[in-house]
Amino acid sequence: MSKTTRATQALEKLGVNFTLHAYDYDPDAASIGLQAAEALGVDAKRVLKTLMAEVDGKPVCAVVPSDCEVSMKKLAAAFGAKAAKMMRPADAERLTGYHVGGISPFGQKKRVPVAIEEAALGHTSVFLNGGQRGLQVELDPNDAVKAAGALARALVA
Repeated sequence: MSKTTRATQALEKLGVNFTLHAYDYDPDAASIGLQAAEALGVDAKRVLKTLMAEVDGKPVCAVVPSDCEVSMKKLAAAFGAKAAKMMRPADAERLTGYHVGGISPFGQKKRVPVAIEEAALGHTSVFLNGGQRGLQVELDPNDAVKAAGALARALVA
């Protein structure tokens, strides 16, 4: 497994400190984020999942704890929109340049607005997808917000 991805390159270019964590990705897992948390022995609240969605028909990226569900109402509100829905996996892959299970908020092929669950800022460090299946980057949540150019908002149901 290559440890260099567009996500890690983007973080390095920005001078963000991070630590890589590889794990055995299970394509049959019910939840990618929960499987990553278990494999890494980390609290699921610190492992953030990257979700691609659409608000009023425009693509956005939502980053929430892996043990939570995103609230479509709160996601729409975070971007000043009326409605939100999840993006189809094929569209998410085409837009980001990543495969489902490896989508990172960093280094996406096409930059889209990003919102991160504000409760995640209470942790010393969080884990986000590193740009490929089975690879997580651990970093300060405030650095994640800056690196992604993200809004910190309440997003979970």
